[in-house]
Amino acid sequence: MSFVDELAAALPDGAVVTDPDILETYRYDRTDWLTPGQPAVAAFPRTTAEVAAAVKVAAAHRVPIVPRGAGSSLAGGSQAIDGCLILCVERMERILDVDEVDQTVTVEPGVLNADISTATAPYGLWYPPDPASKAFCSIGGNIATNAGGLCCVKYGVTRDYVLGLEVVLADGTVIETGRRTIKGVAGLDLTGLMVGSEGTLGIVTRARLRLRPTPDGAATLVAFFPTLTSAGDAIAAITRAGLVLSLMEIMDRTTVSAVDDAYRMGLDRDAAALVLLQSDSPVPVRGAEVARAAELCEAAGASYTATTEDAEEADALLQARRLAIPALEAQGTMLLDDVAVPRSRVPELLARAEDIAAQHEVTIGTFGHAGDGNLHPSLVVPREDDGTVLQRAMTAFDDLVLAALDLGGTITGEHGVGRVKAPFLEREIGADNLAVQRRIKRELDPLGLLNPGRWL
Repeated sequence: MSFVDELAAALPDGAVVTDPDILETYRYDRTDWLTPGQPAVAAFPRTTAEVAAAVKVAAAHRVPIVPRGAGSSLAGGSQAIDGCLILCVERMERILDVDEVDQTVTVEPGVLNADISTATAPYGLWYPPDPASKAFCSIGGNIATNAGGLCCVKYGVTRDYVLGLEVVLADGTVIETGRRTIKGVAGLDLTGLMVGSEGTLGIVTRARLRLRPTPDGAATLVAFFPTLTSAGDAIAAITRAGLVLSLMEIMDRTTVSAVDDAYRMGLDRDAAALVLLQSDSPVPVRGAEVARAAELCEAAGASYTATTEDAEEADALLQARRLAIPALEAQGTMLLDDVAVPRSRVPELLARAEDIAAQHEVTIGTFGHAGDGNLHPSLVVPREDDGTVLQRAMTAFDDLVLAALDLGGTITGEHGVGRVKAPFLEREIGADNLAVQRRIKRELDPLGLLNPGRWL
């Protein structure tokens, strides 16, 4: 029996797709400047047992598996490779349990990030990791990349909220990792190992996540700066002051103009940078924290500052930041970088991005999470480009990654290594470290079938 026939026999009707038009859709993720391979087939399981059955058939036929959720990867991590099985968990979208006493939620991997907080809101609970793509990215992908978000500066990243997982291994074995308790040190931390492994060690089919009480409000500050240097100085000063902010975001002039072009939000297009800060501390602390942040911004040279505790006004400001990626994408092909440096080096990274843009004669829009040093300098290539600008942009992209490493940073803060950053990983972590990671990969996936062609 052929692989496709055996796969179809193992799964329910409608779960296996070979239609070329449908497969074309699932070849791609959001890394649209890379060319994906041609998959042989796609499977859409609804249960853990169906995932395990599909994996067993693929293993028997030595067919590579590309796990996929919403396909929102920005590092080529969920793009198809030639001859692969696309194993898409988008139909596994149930919220299975909300425990208001233990403050946990159990979900399937296809659940969208934003839907978790919507479901837990009636219990007064909230899931803090909040990527800008939270309305359309799924929790399985968030776990695969250890996704961050706007609130990471105070609340941490996905790994900090994953208590346990159900995982299908490369031979179809199903294991459970972690526990229901907050504390526990029995055995190795396989949950932590799986988080951020980008589908190379196993396929997550269920996750138990930690929740937090929903904040009762927030105070928000918007500040515009005449130069990137003054914005960076303000961020450094606020960091030194030790303010407990729940959000600290930055957008440069290129990004602000792109958002205003696309959405007509009335932003100050003459400013070199926009900085958004927020505190969700209890009243009156949050007001005092934001007022102090405003003073530090003005001392650093801000041309305009304004504060609000109105939820609708704050949401409108944050929406401008969340729209940065689609706004830049509307202007051309976007090579979205994702680097992080120590917070003290943010001003230097901003300056290096400007220098690289000038050196290679390319457009770079920089935005991101200034509070934890994770920035997204993003290159925009005109759609009518004959390949000349794209080549310069790809060189500039690499230079941005190397700049982050030179400043003591990392090649990826939250998007993952995927295809895009694989050539740089050894430089960051070292050859011996990478060799250990690859030994772990071989132990869990001896045939090398899970998401091959990435970094493991």
